[in-house]
Parts: sequence; C-alpha cells; structure tokens
Amino acid sequence: MATTCTRCEGSGFLNLNQIPDSERYYLDSPEAIGNWLDHHQEEEHDVQVCDCCGDGISHYGVPG
Repeated sequence: MATTCTRCEGSGFLNLNQIPDSERYYLDSPEAIGNWLDHHQEEEHDVQVCDCCGDGISHYGVPG
C-alpha cells in the first residue's frame, strides 16, 4: 500500500499556496511547477521541492 506524503499532500512541492491563483491554474504537472520555480527564483516566496520527496533540485522518482 502506497502512502501519500503528509508534508506536500502528494504534490511534491511545499508552499504552493504562495503561487498566485491566476498562475497556479496552469501548473498542472510537477514539470510545470518546476519551470515556474526556475522563472521566479528572484521573487520572495517559499515554494520549493518537498524535502521529503526530493533533494531540493529534483524528486526521488514520483513526487508525493
């Protein structure tokens, strides 16, 4: 039986609520969220790869 990460609720990312709703609508995959992070590094936010599911750069297999 697989378990879902309780830190990221299966999304593979922490603090997704800090992405504006108007942009979050289009982020429908881990790759899309990763691209958003790459393009918003200079902004103040705490969105990051879940440290339980990944190493801060990429996920361990399947996120969440």
